[in-house]
Amino acid sequence: MRILILAAFAVAAVSTTPSARAQTYDPKYPVCLQIYQGYTDYYFECGYTSMPQCQASASGRSAQCVVNPYYAGPKRRVQKRRRDY
Repeated sequence: MRILILAAFAVAAVSTTPSARAQTYDPKYPVCLQIYQGYTDYYFECGYTSMPQCQASASGRSAQCVVNPYYAGPKRRVQKRRRDY
């Protein structure tokens, strides 16, 4: 009977824990806008291709532009070597 009670407590503890936060950076864009909503509350808007573009959007807001640490970079083209016989 104790095992059932402990199992019920374990299930309750696991189901009430908050889920992990998803990655907030989009790896497709090199610049992100960090927007502040409060003293410690902020979010990221990654959709900018250059720092001046981001700074124009941040102007007049409580926001700043940051470099995306998860930017994957442009896709590399694979070049096939031509063989000359």
